[in-house]
Amino acid sequence: MESPWIAAVSAVFAWWFATGAILLVVRLADRVGGRAHLWATLGGLPMLIVGATLVAGSLDSHSTEGVYAAFAGALAIWGWIELAFLTGVVTGPMRDDCLPGLRGWPRFQRAFATVAWHELALVLGLFALVLVSDGAVNRVALATYMVLFLARICAKLNLYFGVPRINAEFVPARLLHLKSYFTHGPVSLAFPLAITVLTVLFAVCAERLWSADAPATATGFALLTALAGLALLEHWLMVIPLPDAKLWRWMLPHSTPDTESETHGL
Repeated sequence: MESPWIAAVSAVFAWWFATGAILLVVRLADRVGGRAHLWATLGGLPMLIVGATLVAGSLDSHSTEGVYAAFAGALAIWGWIELAFLTGVVTGPMRDDCLPGLRGWPRFQRAFATVAWHELALVLGLFALVLVSDGAVNRVALATYMVLFLARICAKLNLYFGVPRINAEFVPARLLHLKSYFTHGPVSLAFPLAITVLTVLFAVCAERLWSADAPATATGFALLTALAGLALLEHWLMVIPLPDAKLWRWMLPHSTPDTESETHGL
């Protein structure tokens, strides 16, 4: 488990499996209907509790096991917040489609209102990790969450300002109104900015991995490098026409045509 290669493969698998598992739960809730979305979110609370427990137990551990625990804990915390969003339980005060012809700042305000509570939950999660990680020996959980946070903000901005390719597959029934706030078209300035930021992040993590002088440090930066690389790839897939949706489509039950829309990985 001390091999950086094993760590990198583990990060990719965890990202793929966690995304697929959350999409599966949400799609099943869509099919059941009623209060299934709320119960799915409440049923996922043990994941949040386990994640917080793993993070708390890893803060004073600079071992390889502690690094994996921190990474898994941050992923679990992030995963529950995403589950709460995709089930439509924690989204925002605005649940209507974008008004036709709305442009500029009014459109941005309305779009932000569709995800405001979700963004607040993400910020609160980040703030909590910053507090508990202050002075800690192991800060991999915080670093993991920050990579996910940065990648998600960049992705949302690009979906709003415009990209030529948006996956029409997995957005749940309770979030179909988000389609009207996405922009299909040429990339905006947000895309090269996001690519630059994520490339720098990937390069920094890779350099730290290359220069790591301890197995636990190498494992941590291997996990972060893989995660940053996935974030960078996810953004390039917004402009490169590759069938990335096949990564999860095979493991999900079929949805009805009116529940299909846009999404990206965890």
